Amino acid sequence: MAELRHSGDRGRSASGSSPVKHSSPSAAATPFLSSPTAASIHDRDREDRDKDLHRAASAFLLSLPHPIRSLVSLEDPRSPSASLAYRILIAFLSFFLFVLFLSLPSIWSRLNAPYLCKKDGITLRCPPVSEPPSLWENPYAAATSWKPCAERRPNEISDVPSENDTAGYIFIHAEGGLNQQRIAICNAVAVAKIMNATLILPVLKQDQIWKDQTKFEDIFDVDHFIDYLKDDVRIIKDIPDWFTEKSELFTSIKRTVKNIPKYASAQFYIDNVLPRIKEKKIMSIKPFVDRLGYDNVPTEINRLRCRVNYHALKFLPEIDEMAEKLAARMRNRTGGLNPYMALHLRFEKGMVGLSFCDFVGTREEKEMMAAYRKKEWPRRYKNGSHLWQQALRKRKEGRCPLEPGEVAVILRAMGYPKETQIYVASGQVYGGKNRMAPLRHMFPNLVTKEELTSKEELDHFRKHVTSLAALDFLVCLKSDVFVMTHGGNFAKLIIGARRYTGHKLKSIKPDKGLMSKSFGDPYMGWAGFVEDVVITHQTRTGLPEATFPNYDLWENPLTPCMCRA
Repeated sequence: MAELRHSGDRGRSASGSSPVKHSSPSAAATPFLSSPTAASIHDRDREDRDKDLHRAASAFLLSLPHPIRSLVSLEDPRSPSASLAYRILIAFLSFFLFVLFLSLPSIWSRLNAPYLCKKDGITLRCPPVSEPPSLWENPYAAATSWKPCAERRPNEISDVPSENDTAGYIFIHAEGGLNQQRIAICNAVAVAKIMNATLILPVLKQDQIWKDQTKFEDIFDVDHFIDYLKDDVRIIKDIPDWFTEKSELFTSIKRTVKNIPKYASAQFYIDNVLPRIKEKKIMSIKPFVDRLGYDNVPTEINRLRCRVNYHALKFLPEIDEMAEKLAARMRNRTGGLNPYMALHLRFEKGMVGLSFCDFVGTREEKEMMAAYRKKEWPRRYKNGSHLWQQALRKRKEGRCPLEPGEVAVILRAMGYPKETQIYVASGQVYGGKNRMAPLRHMFPNLVTKEELTSKEELDHFRKHVTSLAALDFLVCLKSDVFVMTHGGNFAKLIIGARRYTGHKLKSIKPDKGLMSKSFGDPYMGWAGFVEDVVITHQTRTGLPEATFPNYDLWENPLTPCMCRA
């Protein structure tokens, strides 16, 4: 019993003297107090992770080559192996930096390269862009990469000869319609520059088709034309008074330079035309349609042609003002500002007949067209037996004008909605309202200048056919999207001018060969046709591309007349 009491007393004494105080259940459960056991476990885990990281880092560093290990002091750089490896590393880094230095200009030029499409056979390949395609504008990169630079540079010195030092005087007849005349005027200034001669203001010759007697001063601002070019070429308004035989310039063979080949070189004029001008003092050059080449003349001459076309040749103020009104009315037809499309529809009777292509129509229409072709072009028509095969071949090659209905289908496939506002620039469409019906049904908002103006507004311009053509030219030039349906100087000059302003404005050039193939495929559904049209025409919207040889600068002035923006 005594032993039992003694053991109990020691137990009580031990329990009473213990410094540990047991927490109550409520205290142990509170979230603001950490458990000593949990903390110790957390510390051990962190130590294990640190050890793993140290082991991984050490293994990585030990796997490095000798030179790098010596640089980070893992190996004594004074050792023979480390010293050799160190020198190898330094040599390698030096070579790498040298190559990088040489490559910097190339890398910089690639990073800052302007947007430029390149020909790959017959395919035009353009740089990819991240922005979604737009119905109304070309990509931002295309619109901001190039700028016009055909104007005279500030430091250029005029080398125009005085009246006494001029090589002679040249006189030309600008033939054809307004746009062919425009090209002839640009070429006349260039030829005068090549020969260091004085240019007499060109005469706009009456054309058998246009039957118009417009004078230069009836359509263009003469004073601006002469003054703007005064540092390039000496231009006078009329034949000098001292030359008394003025009629000879129109009739005499002695005063006419003939047999100039098409697309003649600058050297041809210097060798063959200049001596005659020096001898006779005043000479007429005719015919003068396409009598100067593009890739066989100096670059400065092509820049001068651009300078004449885009800066010196300005229409009269009243023509400019009327065109501005027409463009403004097109943009406000819906009650608010809206974009508009300009459509150059080449489907007049003369164009259809001259193309010798076959078109949809009644038997009576086809017989009448055959009779018309036989009368106008008897040598080409012959007996007519060969024309069917010829018409099929031309259509497959994309050399036939698009019909109004074909244009409508193409535009709808591109994504243009029914509400699109379209300004139509054309003569009298062959087939009249019936031929226009499919286009008007799919795009009812078709208007011409006659529908946008009153009779009184246009009466002043009806005196000259070229004045009406100039209005169409300017309204098409100002449009958000321009669509051509066949070749010709009008479309060519419009596309070139829109490119020259910076490539922002879309100028759609339909692939007529693809359209012929697609329209003739009975198994092609609408979805497949839409895909073909969209993909094919992504690069046919007047995008920047180099002016390649034999490609006239009126449609693409980039190489000689534009600079990087």
